[in-house]
Amino acid sequence: MKYHLRSVLLLSLAAMAAGAARASLYPLPSDGSAVVGKDSSVTTVYEDTLPDIAHRYSLGYYEISRANPGVDVWLPGAGKQLTLPGRRILPAGPREGIVVNLPEHRLYYFPKPHRHDKPIVITYPVSIGKMDWRTPLGDTHVIAKIVHPAWYPPESIRKEHEENGDPLPKMVGPGPDNPLGDYALRLAAGRGEYMIHGTNKPVAVGMAVTHGCIRMYPEDVAALFAIIPVGTKVRLVNEPVKVAWVNGRLFLEAHPPVDEEGQSVGPDVRQLSQKLKRALGDDTAAVHWDLARATLSAANGMPTLVGLATNPASAKVQSTAKVQSTAKAQSAAKLQSAATTSAQVR
Repeated sequence: MKYHLRSVLLLSLAAMAAGAARASLYPLPSDGSAVVGKDSSVTTVYEDTLPDIAHRYSLGYYEISRANPGVDVWLPGAGKQLTLPGRRILPAGPREGIVVNLPEHRLYYFPKPHRHDKPIVITYPVSIGKMDWRTPLGDTHVIAKIVHPAWYPPESIRKEHEENGDPLPKMVGPGPDNPLGDYALRLAAGRGEYMIHGTNKPVAVGMAVTHGCIRMYPEDVAALFAIIPVGTKVRLVNEPVKVAWVNGRLFLEAHPPVDEEGQSVGPDVRQLSQKLKRALGDDTAAVHWDLARATLSAANGMPTLVGLATNPASAKVQSTAKVQSTAKAQSAAKLQSAATTSAQVR
């Protein structure tokens, strides 16, 4: 696979950010599919914690903990095999600029490909606004890039800290105590108070803990900062349920929805039905509804096979009258088998 020199630079930067050459960079599927990446695993050593491993592999706090239910966050123990979620369904909409999906706690960057370039996507875990400090939704863009930013906490934040017995100065200069880290991308949203920036507390990346800004690991924001031009489009979305077709197979990815105050709330089965209806369009599918509802309920962010196309053209198989007449029964049987195999593997 050939990449333009600029793409090679992107790959190198992302690899450094993710550590151990595990870049969160993927070529976009040539067939237009919305599914990229793959899951992997790692075996723990005694000193490991889930946040340590998440940071090492450019995953977020909730992301790794939901993929490994029942594992102690701070004392997972040595010799335990953990799942590293790496397969993702891309957010719906244009694949350009930056897209941040709040329920997923994840940022996607689609750099504009040069001539003869293979289009790619780079993705990073992020923190979003906590309750009462909502990260705004909608379209905006980067208006400034700041190295070693100073932080001028708004009066509302200073009041909150004062009430908690932790008073803040009017200005926090660059350095280890600055919650903005070393790099910041200022957005046009609001009055320019919202930013994508680093942090001095990487353990909380991937959670709803900020005052509305989008927070990244220091290495990740450094890599992104180096390749983002001023004017880059930014789209902030609230997409807790994502679905995608891949060669006639229907995948579902669910995350706990985020309400207007930044709180994660319980998934709604109706959202699944609406998403599936839009994804199916005029096609028909044999949907394993028990598995689909279980996936929605778990909301662990891992794409799961929940349906198979009953239209051979959708599944990219040879079309014959006999195949068409038996496709639904065959699809249901194959899906049940695939679901059983998937459950055994996980």
